[in-house]
Amino acid sequence: MNIEQNELVKLATMEMPFGKHRGTLLIDLPEPYVVWFYGQGFPEGKLGDLLGLLYEIKVNGLEDLVRPLKGSTHA
Repeated sequence: MNIEQNELVKLATMEMPFGKHRGTLLIDLPEPYVVWFYGQGFPEGKLGDLLGLLYEIKVNGLEDLVRPLKGSTHA
């Protein structure tokens, strides 16, 4: 998997655009919600790609590597 730094910044700065967690930063989405999306299928496009990456980060306990980027303005 080739992950660009920009994708990590987007996880830390982009808000969920819909659903019960609308407005929540992607990195702050609850793990059960991300796992549910994994089971249902991620949306198409960039959001789906980011949620897939977020799933891998969350199930492997790597959120602390992304959270420091929350203050970044490079998104």
